Amino acid sequence: MADPKPLPETEESAPFDAAAEAGADEVQDNPLEAALEAALSERDEMRDRMMRALADAENSRKRAEKDRRDAQLYGGARIARDMLPVYDNLARALSVATDETRTAAAGLVEGVELTLRELTNILGKHGVERICPEVGEMFDPHTHQAMFEAPVPGTKAGQIIQVMAEGFMLHDQLLRPAQVGVSSTPAG
Repeated sequence: MADPKPLPETEESAPFDAAAEAGADEVQDNPLEAALEAALSERDEMRDRMMRALADAENSRKRAEKDRRDAQLYGGARIARDMLPVYDNLARALSVATDETRTAAAGLVEGVELTLRELTNILGKHGVERICPEVGEMFDPHTHQAMFEAPVPGTKAGQIIQVMAEGFMLHDQLLRPAQVGVSSTPAG
């Protein structure tokens, strides 16, 4: 049997040499220390990459949650917007019905009124609210659309002088502005 080879001396088994110790502090040629530095650097880089990936995942989760809430709130905006002309036509039909028409075709007028009321209830159930400006109110560019301007005595500039069509909001989103005529009478 062959004699086992003696183990190389390590720092722990080597005799203490103060001059060598001082030189090791000045020059870091030790491969273990270099490997440790590389491992620590790699660990820090991996930690940074992991933290960025976690932040990206959290941002994606928040964005998906917001998109889901928006789809739930505003998903019906297109169909609601498409139903607004139906509302306008029913309201217009009722506004032109005279007393004679109401007497002669009471059932028809009542049916149109019921249909308009039901459409209004359904739109309201889904978060659609009417914007009903009154003559004399001030024009609000966030909820009104000026269809014309005209000087009207006895009014101030910017007052609504005629309402042509109601506007509609879906929660906090404008579906259609109220269409109004606005006074252009200068203040004076």
